Amino acid sequence: MIGVHTPETEGEKNVEGIRKSARQHNLEFPIAVDSATRNWQAWSNTIWPAVYLIDKKGHVRYWWYGELNWQGTDGEKFMREKIVELLAEKP
Repeated sequence: MIGVHTPETEGEKNVEGIRKSARQHNLEFPIAVDSATRNWQAWSNTIWPAVYLIDKKGHVRYWWYGELNWQGTDGEKFMREKIVELLAEKP
C-alpha cells in the first residue's frame, strides 16, 4: 500500500505535519507528498480521495472515488473484498 498526499494549502505541504498525522492515525505505509500535483494530474484525478487497487501485473483493476464509507456506502467492504480477490490470483 502506498499513500499519495496532494496538498491543497501551503500548510498541508509540511512533511513533518504529514508524518505526525500519519502516526496519529496509525498509518504505517509509505506516503508520498505530491506538492506539484504531478501524480494527481497523471491519474486525471478530479475527486478526492481516490483509491486504486493495482494487481500483481501492475494493472489498475478497481477504484473508488470519494470517501469509502460516505453516508453508509460500503466502499471499504467492497475494496477489502477486492484486495482478497487480487491477493488470491496467481502472478
